[in-house]
Amino acid sequence: MINLSELFPYSFDKKFSKPVAYFSMEFAIDQSLKIYSGGLGFLAGSHMRSAFELKQNFIGIGILWKYGYYDQERNRDGTMKASFIEKNYAFLIDTGIVFPITIHDHEVHVKAMLLKPEVFYTAPLFLLTTDLPENDHLAQTITERLYDPHESSRIAQSNLLGYGGAKLLDILGRETDVYHMNEGHALPLCFHLWNKYKDINEVKKRVVFTTHTPEVAGNEEHAVTVLEGMSFFDGVAKENYQTLVEPESKVLNYTLAALRMAKVANGVSQMHGEVSREMWKGFEGICEIKAVTNAQNHTYWKDKKLESGFQKDQIESVTSRKKEMKRKLFEFVANQTGKKFDENTLTIVWARRFAGYKRANLLLKDFERFLKIVDNLEHPVQIIWAGKPYPGDQDSINMFNDIYWKTKSLPNCTILTGYELALSALLKRGSDVWLNNPKLYREASGTSGMTAAMNGSINFSIPDGWVPEFAKHGKNCFSIEPADRTLPEVQQDVIEAERLYYILENEIIPTYYEKPEKWYTIMRQGWKEILPEFDSNRMAEEYYEKMY
Repeated sequence: MINLSELFPYSFDKKFSKPVAYFSMEFAIDQSLKIYSGGLGFLAGSHMRSAFELKQNFIGIGILWKYGYYDQERNRDGTMKASFIEKNYAFLIDTGIVFPITIHDHEVHVKAMLLKPEVFYTAPLFLLTTDLPENDHLAQTITERLYDPHESSRIAQSNLLGYGGAKLLDILGRETDVYHMNEGHALPLCFHLWNKYKDINEVKKRVVFTTHTPEVAGNEEHAVTVLEGMSFFDGVAKENYQTLVEPESKVLNYTLAALRMAKVANGVSQMHGEVSREMWKGFEGICEIKAVTNAQNHTYWKDKKLESGFQKDQIESVTSRKKEMKRKLFEFVANQTGKKFDENTLTIVWARRFAGYKRANLLLKDFERFLKIVDNLEHPVQIIWAGKPYPGDQDSINMFNDIYWKTKSLPNCTILTGYELALSALLKRGSDVWLNNPKLYREASGTSGMTAAMNGSINFSIPDGWVPEFAKHGKNCFSIEPADRTLPEVQQDVIEAERLYYILENEIIPTYYEKPEKWYTIMRQGWKEILPEFDSNRMAEEYYEKMY
């Protein structure tokens, strides 16, 4: 049995001594630990690092994914391929803890593995797996794929994270004051607590909930009859959990149920908090929805040499280091694509999960205009795309492949595979401009621009998510004015693409080539103003103050 007193390599700061357990379906801790898909995981990884730095009484509960999310590779013709390859991690500790939970009225055995704090300088992280010989084949597959596309598997994964994670805490004997659900995936933990304490108010005393998206796909829901068959409610009487279900729908929405069983919830930017309150305001019995803006861990993401140059306000040092970082990125680009980029050329990067509302292809909306920009020999531009669609999202995969085909013959434009922590760091350090152009109000936070700014990449963004809390056009970033929201979406895309091109042609490109001192001033101001407000230490402290 794990000795809890020996689990933490530090004494708790008195401000953060309240014991918290943080449940998340994914954690981006290190490139080598492939248990994450994208932004939700990047956020959770930064939270775990900051909990360590602040000496918080905080542990993570997640799942050990046998095949990870997926490996993004290429077909023979260069288009995208999703591969599922078994992962093994020698740095995880087998706790020796194996315990049963019930899924689909069957006993499923669960093993707890531990990522100790000293390995990657994080709070302790327990990872659950069902890949055990004691289980039948179907039970073993529960922990194969992050975000399995099959409904019964997804529900089983939620059972494991929520019910299994809560039961692990009971076995460990850890008195947990706060159960923090990072998204609704761990919802069954609420039913475990309800069954344990026989009182919904006792659940509400202990649970806080973070909602991350206004997208329908991010607010999971299933028919109550299906959830009942999957043992989702952990013994809670039907007349009790039926109070969480909207009578006319006969489905349980995870986000709505969490809002009804938590003492407090939060959106992940000030704008997203407003969107969330508006989104759920017509429903009875929900808790207060606050806002805690997401952030990223500065210690992990920063480049020390670049930061030293910024601190000393040495333009030559910063410029020199930025070119070194661009060369390192361009070695990766050349190796993967055969295209050799130039460190002296303005480099624009669009990199994040491929999803329709994020509009990876907005830059290609007027292809002739796009070609005019990238074919300009006097003021050359290099453009890189990267990002992983959900492996079953064929529309986004098609978008990825369309960008590949359209830019294949262009020596200064390319799209990369393998967008994970390591490539993300290369792109943020090696880019001059970090492009972010989602449909307005669709991006809950979108934190990649924060870490880009930490590394001297200037944000060029729609004012969505966290951006309005930071952006000062022409001072610390460049902003794209949103189109009128009453217009049809197709027309909004045309207008916003036009504004994107205009700012590129008339502000960004001329400033980079003709006013290098002004470029440096904007870059340094972005770096300066990103800290400390968008460092995850602020966020981790704010959770204790506002939520726990």
